[in-house]
Amino acid sequence: MTSDTIPVTQTGATVLDARGVTMRFGGLTAVRDVDLQVNEGEIVGLIGPNGAGKTTLFNCMTGLYTPTDGKVNYKGKVLPARSHLVTQAGVARTFQNIRLFANMTVLENVLVGRHTRTKEGLWSALLRGPGFKRAERESEARAMELLEFTGLAEKRDHLARNLPYGEQRKLEIARALASEPGLLLLDEPTAGMNPQETRATQDLVFAIRDQGIAVLVIEHDMRFIFNLCDRVAVLVQGEKLVEGTAAQVQSDERVVAAYLGTPFEGAPGAEEAAEVAAAEHSKESDR
Repeated sequence: MTSDTIPVTQTGATVLDARGVTMRFGGLTAVRDVDLQVNEGEIVGLIGPNGAGKTTLFNCMTGLYTPTDGKVNYKGKVLPARSHLVTQAGVARTFQNIRLFANMTVLENVLVGRHTRTKEGLWSALLRGPGFKRAERESEARAMELLEFTGLAEKRDHLARNLPYGEQRKLEIARALASEPGLLLLDEPTAGMNPQETRATQDLVFAIRDQGIAVLVIEHDMRFIFNLCDRVAVLVQGEKLVEGTAAQVQSDERVVAAYLGTPFEGAPGAEEAAEVAAAEHSKESDR
């Protein structure tokens, strides 16, 4: 498969630099020799048919998998192959399937995300000395700022399991932001949402970018991706097929063919391909 990266204007220094990332599971190659960069001030989309390797690539970037080959650098340093160390380094993520602490409150869920930024140790926590209490107050204040930012402040004492689906997605984003990342990876943040919730999520991602956090997002909702992203990369069968601006990717014949599952000759145009892809919006994504 031939991969093209269409030149686009770089907006800032490189935050994430994945080079030659390959992930094999026995005889199966889920991701093959993928290069992907995210720069400061950017929102980058990652799209592709089900089974293309998108979530596997995310897992390689966030320490859940150790790539078979290749490297993932964050701000010039190789990311460790342990998820908590990746979070400490400044990379946070959400998951395709919501992973909240269902029986904890909204505020408590966000406070969990602060653990990588809390310097107080076990003894300090047990003794509840002045340093621990100060850190606790600071963490709660920051958590409340994030709940205000995501529109969940009034739900601070609600159990996470009692939130509507769209608000659970927001809470997961707030918890990821609590680790103070420089890069946020979102895995299908609008899956299962109605159009109003999707628009609200789009506005939230723009606001996150405006806070100085670069964003890399997987989605099947093509309208969401093309309205949101500065650049879009397309994975097909574990390989990067093409990368460029939303307009460039939408008009690429290979992308149309990949989504329709047919040779391009005689196939419908990019707009119809986007509608087909959007219809897959609620399906199970790749692993």
